[in-house]
Amino acid sequence: MAYLLRYMLARLRSFFRKAPLDRELDAEMTSHLEMAVEENIGRGMHPEEARRQALVRFGGVQQAREQQRETRGLPWLDVLLQDLRFTLRTLRRDRSFTIVAVLILALGIGANIAVFSVVNTLLLRPLPFHDSQQLAWFAGNNGIGGLSDVTYRVDAYEDYARANHSFQEMTAFSPYYSLSETKLVGKGEPKPLQSVWVAGNFFQMLGVRPVLGRLFLPEESVMGGSPAALLSYALWQRQFHADPKIVGQAVTLGQDRVTIVGVLPETFDFGAVFVPGMKIDLFVPLKMDTIRGWGHMLSVIGRLKPGVTIAQAQAEANTLYPQLRLQAHGDDSWSTDIVTSMMGLKEYISGKLRQSLIVLWCAVGLILLIVCVNLSNLLLARASSRSKEFAMRSALGAGRGRLVRQLLTENLVLSGAGAVLGLAFAYAVVVYLAHQGSIALPLLSSLRVDASVLGWTLLVALAAGLLFGMAPALRTSGGNLQDALKDGGHNASDGRKHERMRALLVVSEIGLACVLLVGAGLLLRSFLNVLRVDLGFEPSRAAAIKVDYDDGRNPERRGAILQEMLQRVDAIPGIEAAGISDMLPLDRNRSWELYAKGTYDKTKNYDAFVYVVTPGYIKAMGMRLRSGRDFYWNDAGKSEHVIIINEAAARREWPGQDPVGRLADGIGDGDTRVVGVISDVRESGVEEASSPQVLVPVMQANPNGAELVVRTKLPPEVLASSVMGIMRQMNPGQPATEFRPVQQIVDHATSPRRFFVLLVATFAALGLLLASLGIYGVISYAVTRQTQEIGIRMALGATAGRVQKDVLARTLRLALIGIGLGTVASFITARWIVSLLFATEPTDLLTFSGTILLLAMTALIAGYVPARRASRIDPMIALRAN
Repeated sequence: MAYLLRYMLARLRSFFRKAPLDRELDAEMTSHLEMAVEENIGRGMHPEEARRQALVRFGGVQQAREQQRETRGLPWLDVLLQDLRFTLRTLRRDRSFTIVAVLILALGIGANIAVFSVVNTLLLRPLPFHDSQQLAWFAGNNGIGGLSDVTYRVDAYEDYARANHSFQEMTAFSPYYSLSETKLVGKGEPKPLQSVWVAGNFFQMLGVRPVLGRLFLPEESVMGGSPAALLSYALWQRQFHADPKIVGQAVTLGQDRVTIVGVLPETFDFGAVFVPGMKIDLFVPLKMDTIRGWGHMLSVIGRLKPGVTIAQAQAEANTLYPQLRLQAHGDDSWSTDIVTSMMGLKEYISGKLRQSLIVLWCAVGLILLIVCVNLSNLLLARASSRSKEFAMRSALGAGRGRLVRQLLTENLVLSGAGAVLGLAFAYAVVVYLAHQGSIALPLLSSLRVDASVLGWTLLVALAAGLLFGMAPALRTSGGNLQDALKDGGHNASDGRKHERMRALLVVSEIGLACVLLVGAGLLLRSFLNVLRVDLGFEPSRAAAIKVDYDDGRNPERRGAILQEMLQRVDAIPGIEAAGISDMLPLDRNRSWELYAKGTYDKTKNYDAFVYVVTPGYIKAMGMRLRSGRDFYWNDAGKSEHVIIINEAAARREWPGQDPVGRLADGIGDGDTRVVGVISDVRESGVEEASSPQVLVPVMQANPNGAELVVRTKLPPEVLASSVMGIMRQMNPGQPATEFRPVQQIVDHATSPRRFFVLLVATFAALGLLLASLGIYGVISYAVTRQTQEIGIRMALGATAGRVQKDVLARTLRLALIGIGLGTVASFITARWIVSLLFATEPTDLLTFSGTILLLAMTALIAGYVPARRASRIDPMIALRAN
């Protein structure tokens, strides 16, 4: 061991004494060479012949020097440093090539890093909770329907939490965020805040610890318990200026004095996990007895016991829930038809995005392949001009492995530089996306460049360097030594081999671009179909603003307040219609039962989405009243209960009949008469079919909040001051809030598809650009090589037009081969992404024909410049050039 250590130290010392040792070696070799020359002169040789013979006998000086170096120091590190120094000198001399190569690589690698950051955050990285793989989501009715279908009653939650054997612990929160909206009073004008009602053990079960203060105590979650709240980190920074003394202080939220007991960490973003796009300000303990009789109010999460799987927990639920229903004996606090399905919390949050993200990942992988193919073409063209250099190095004793190593070093340096620049580009993209609240993607705010992203960057950089560099390196290092030394290069057989290889690379590049363009085209067609969907309302000239009022839960007082409010708003110049609803389509929802009177069947599902609205709401939203009438202000509590339904509800409950004037049940107490039918409205998602819906007058049901909707040709910000003035006159406690265009709600609902389509379309455009550059490079290279041949043809009578046609024919031939192969691959790809398409066939003729035409036109345009240059060749100059 001691000998080995001394040996390694000697090698290391020799490596750092490299320069003095090289000088000693050169002096010794010179001395031996001079002695051999003197010996030959002594034999009667001429001095020049004596030196030549001495060199022949001595062998290659450079080879001897390399062999001697390998016997000392750290040869691999020595060689690597030599290669690096040579590479930097070479790339510095050829600045244009270096800049182009690094920029192309930066685009390809940067796009891969950015997309990997998204994929890593949404699919690969665990949720930001303790042992998050143990967390399970109770998805209610298989995760289908409105909030009422995927939430649970208090007793159902508590009974199952006590009786099950699969979970260590269970917790819940209320997803009815309109009920938990509040306002901060006492510090200037009232400020609207969004709170969430959470079970007392919510944060403990998730493993979230406060950065200040404490979590909720059990006594704060029971009736009569002290009012308490936990601040989000963002609200603590924004509203309380990160004051550490806020803990223990009381603030006024709405009409209640509440004690701030703690501040949650910056890494905990409830909205990013559970309600993408919504900013949550604070959390208050959910008092179960308060909402026990309110119906389905809870979203439920459980932590599995060690060793228990989701499938085992689901099997227990399938058995246990029916038993618990029997024990409830029809108690109204239990749901008689509750069904539950379970999934991992991670699967619930990002499972629906899995295929979209994989498709996006594959698309950016294709971009990297196209980048590598393009750079291979550039390197092959560059290799032609360096053939003599490598031939000379081979003649001086450099082996093929040595040359390949040198070329791969150059490629890895280029790839590394591209990765560094690409990482900077990706970092900017990641920071931008992390602050985009308009994109309804979960966990987006937690995007970051972490260790796994840096590892991926290194892997991609190495893979790219090998991919684009290996073929040119092997081709260049394997050239014919004698031909390279004696030939000018333009007519050499190696040049023809390079040309064939470059043509093959271009064909593959066009094929890859074809796959990208077809995929992007199909997704774009789907997105355009989504935008053309009949929403059932007209969002373009409508805007909504949250309003606050105090009616004391008195329907008559509520009607009087809202009627006066709408009359005064309607009088504002520029407002065409105004109405109020507690919820808006594509925003929030809930469902109640609706069925034609006398037709109830307990085996059927009678759920319908419910909106509590005022007269004028239908017109303000731009909905279409198909038959019947709108609500009147005298549709109050003492008059007959009335509803307006949509066409889907009419088809389900009164098929083939006119429902206007008929009686319904399930909505409220007693009989309810249908007075109108509106067109179907998309309530859950633009891409989901409309479900049965019910509009209920605001005087006959308790609303969950209030959204004032106005229809106007004026920009909402122009009306804001006038509307807010009316709100403040009627209620000085009205919090400061802003209009949001209804179109913004629609855009938010379609933002995930828009996000993916935009990225894939960007990658497709980049692929098309790179493919066109590849075609241009190959054809331009061929024209340069065939300058003399073209000159001879033109001297023999070939016209400029004929030369152009020949060059363009070659261009089109390459393009058509690539398009043919790419089309076949595109058919396979289209079948794979069929689940992501909306109202679009995977064999969509317009998309495929448009892609083929676009690629063919791009190829012709890319080939036209070298074709035009070829047709302008002067035969006399071309013939003299060689």
